[in-house]
Amino acid sequence: MVAEAEWDRVRGELRFGQVFTGTVVRAPRPGAIGVFVDIGLSVGGFVDVVMLPQRSKDWPSEGTVTDFEVWWVHRHHQQVRLKPSDPQYLCEDFAEFVARFRPNWPSEIGRAVMGTGP
Repeated sequence: MVAEAEWDRVRGELRFGQVFTGTVVRAPRPGAIGVFVDIGLSVGGFVDVVMLPQRSKDWPSEGTVTDFEVWWVHRHHQQVRLKPSDPQYLCEDFAEFVARFRPNWPSEIGRAVMGTGP
């Protein structure tokens, strides 16, 4: 955890769709929750299971270095939610997922994340 002021600073610099090269540092329960990613910030990144391929053997393994995009940042939880940029690590039904749960995603890309979230 970082101080609230640091978290506000980090959030203030983030944009939806912003790309970070990150390293998968932990996959605690492959197929169940997602993977933790070091994106070089003072807070960690996380890719939720719904963003990853259905088969956990297709997930990026610990040590994998690849690009990730900022998908969401919760105001109160110090974690940057990510989506894989590389299609091989992205859920097979991403277009359907976006259409159903976040249809405005394309128009959000580039917008500041500060002030969003519950």
